[in-house]
Amino acid sequence: MGQLAEKLSENLAALDTMFGASADYYAKRITVCGCDGAIVLFDGMASLSSLWTMALDAVDRAGERLEQAARSGGQAPCGRQVYDWLMYHSDLPAESAPVRTTEDAVMRLTAGFAVLLVDGCGAGVAFSAQSLKSRAIGEPSGEGNLRGSREGFSDLLRVNLSLLRRLIRTGGLVMEVAQADTAMKTEYALCYCRGKADPGVVERVRRLLKGAKPALLLDSSYFVPWLLPAKARLFTPVGYTERPAVAAAKLCEGKIAVMVNGSPSVLLLPALFAEHFECLDDYATTAFFSSFLRVLKYGSFYLTIFLPGVFVCLAVYLPELIPPQLLYKITAAEQATPLPLFAEMVMVILILEIIREAGLRMPQSLGHSVSLVAALIIGDAAIAAGLMSTPVILTACITSVAVFITPSLYEPATLLRLAVVLSAGLAGPVGLAAVFLVVLFSLSGVSAFGVPYLAPDTFPHRPMADDGVIRRDYRRMSRRPFNIWQRRRGHDRHAG
Repeated sequence: MGQLAEKLSENLAALDTMFGASADYYAKRITVCGCDGAIVLFDGMASLSSLWTMALDAVDRAGERLEQAARSGGQAPCGRQVYDWLMYHSDLPAESAPVRTTEDAVMRLTAGFAVLLVDGCGAGVAFSAQSLKSRAIGEPSGEGNLRGSREGFSDLLRVNLSLLRRLIRTGGLVMEVAQADTAMKTEYALCYCRGKADPGVVERVRRLLKGAKPALLLDSSYFVPWLLPAKARLFTPVGYTERPAVAAAKLCEGKIAVMVNGSPSVLLLPALFAEHFECLDDYATTAFFSSFLRVLKYGSFYLTIFLPGVFVCLAVYLPELIPPQLLYKITAAEQATPLPLFAEMVMVILILEIIREAGLRMPQSLGHSVSLVAALIIGDAAIAAGLMSTPVILTACITSVAVFITPSLYEPATLLRLAVVLSAGLAGPVGLAAVFLVVLFSLSGVSAFGVPYLAPDTFPHRPMADDGVIRRDYRRMSRRPFNIWQRRRGHDRHAG
């Protein structure tokens, strides 16, 4: 790909070589102010009728003056004169940047623009005649809330950028759009608030995104291995959202957002562990009730990880700690099953994960019904056949439901639950304590761009922060606006 030629036929031949076999490629020769030209666009991405209403009709009418002026001098207008008039002396809504190379033309065409080429000029004029079809803006299914905005990001990058701009109506919002170094040349956007985001970190993220070379780029999460390189990581200090309101709030906290064309999921970094237990409703209700819900979420998260393992450890290794009446029922139920309690628990957890995955991948109209019916039938049949005991199924079901209180932590919670069960079943209290230390160390050792995943202050030092495990009154919180870079370690300001 190089500079556009001055001859129109050569430019059309180059574009026809690339896109001539495609059914959506549209190229039509026209006459512009008495000079040969051509309109090039992709059908379905740009609208010819919109282009005609916006530009071509005005060119036909207003261009007569240019043609008459040129002919009064005894010659027809040349391509350079027509181009200069269209770009700099007409009131047509053309793009300010000219199309000078074949690569520029391809970028504009694949973004939904229409390009006007004129014979005798090595540049083209781009018109925003986009008619891209996309999913309507609706409420995200994975982030429910009772109050606040119901809008969710769409699949088109430009639409998502407009949703952010409508919420943050200041000159500090910066949205940089670039093309990824992939075969598909997918567009992505780097968004941040000037004056709130750390300039050094923004420059580093910009450099990492530019240097990333994923084979395909279909979601913002594809950038994570380049932004936060690590061989193995259980917890990743990034967040995701499909709500413009959440993304706008995080940008105002100094965070950086990465958006990818074709995906409604926005990558937010750096993230804190405590943010998985927060939602929009926390700030729309009273501080007491919000604090109660946060404590409940923390308890549910640790419940879903450790309850099955603790149950196995107590029933197998420390039965004297279980109340006698409950112990008799557990013993009676286990005597009727052929498998040991440890193996039962692992089997039930895996079966529930299979049912969940099947319900998620099936058509939406069938997924929820099939998941519910399968769980009921399999659970009842397993108990009736004597393959599994009721206490084991009840414990596994409680943990499976509790994990959905913090859906963003579903993946690490599921893996940790299996690890806790295996360790407790094989090594008893020692294995249980070992996994607990592994979880603690894995959390405390995670950081992103110098910001620790956990609070830099230990729990006894500041157990009741303004917006921590419990929440203070919103009026009090607003006196000291939060910025994510306040949590950065002083000695690790430039570490990843």
